[in-house]
Amino acid sequence: MSEAGEKQQKTKTTIHLIRRAKVTRLYAWLIRLAAAFLGLLVCGIVIYGITGENPIDVFGGIFLGTFGSSRRLWVTVRETVTLLVIAVGLIPAFKMRFWNLGAEGQILVGGAVTAAVMIYLGPLLQDWLLWILAFVGAMIAGAVWGFIPAYFKAKFGTNESLFTLMMNYVAMQIVTFCVVLWENPKGSNHVGVINQGTKEGWLPSILGQEYLIDVILAAAVTAFVFWYLGRTKQGYELSVVGGSTNTARYAGISVGRVIVRTVVISGAICGLAGCMIVAGASHTISTSTGGGRGFTAIIVAWMSQFNPWAMALVSGFLCFMQQGSVQIASSYGLNENASDIITGILLFFLIGCEFFVRYRLEVTKVPIEEEGENR
Repeated sequence: MSEAGEKQQKTKTTIHLIRRAKVTRLYAWLIRLAAAFLGLLVCGIVIYGITGENPIDVFGGIFLGTFGSSRRLWVTVRETVTLLVIAVGLIPAFKMRFWNLGAEGQILVGGAVTAAVMIYLGPLLQDWLLWILAFVGAMIAGAVWGFIPAYFKAKFGTNESLFTLMMNYVAMQIVTFCVVLWENPKGSNHVGVINQGTKEGWLPSILGQEYLIDVILAAAVTAFVFWYLGRTKQGYELSVVGGSTNTARYAGISVGRVIVRTVVISGAICGLAGCMIVAGASHTISTSTGGGRGFTAIIVAWMSQFNPWAMALVSGFLCFMQQGSVQIASSYGLNENASDIITGILLFFLIGCEFFVRYRLEVTKVPIEEEGENR
């Protein structure tokens, strides 16, 4: 055997990022469950570091904070379905690859119109008519807030992400003006509970449950959107535009019209969510009415891959943790930022796991060529 053959071949370790060719649904959900478990584990470590309490007891507090009473359960359900409606509203725009980051503003303008209907028309009209006007007005306001960036995108090719983000700030200033206009009592810098004594314009209770109507609305909106996307010509057109605008034009589809129409629908649904919040939950309006739901809904839509059942599960999990985290922050004398930290840790793991759903790391050893070997 030659001396060169006797020498052991030198190698080096390399790590390759490889896209998975095919991922089964079961495998993807196992990765997500593992990420959720790791997230809870890290949360437990953080909780112990902050409070010195047994993390299991604290997680029990999270469960009680969410399901500890009928009232808490229904508040969690209300928050879940509201978040679901917003996420569903984003789906048509996202499937068309129009990155609508303006849901927060669309919620705010929808809520502002709802508050205006309750304040100005509450003493004049019957409740059923107030509900109709509030729903329609909020959807029109949200649609207008979606139309503006969609028109500029279709006409001038503007960046929709920046445009819709800026529309959020405009909506906040409009709501700030409304708060000053409607403040009650004067000088308090807040609107207070609208029609607290008469409850004019408040969404009705059904079967004794004041938030059951939110569940019904969420189910109806979800069913409509997935019917629209999967069973209509317009749903097919927006999918084609999302795949390739050149292909859409070649097929005779008016890309600009599809963009405007789709984002108007998206904005209208988010405006409806604003009505649900103001008329069905808070019964007031402020710049915090959206509560960050417009951005959280982006996470819900992205993580669920536009699957309605997955969206309901993700929305429920996030609201479960959010409501429970608020409870333990109160029980253990922590400030409200503690609950945000816990929720943020979980979101970090849940978002990060999507990388491992789509890609895998492959470690290989490759030979190192000796210097001068190829000379």
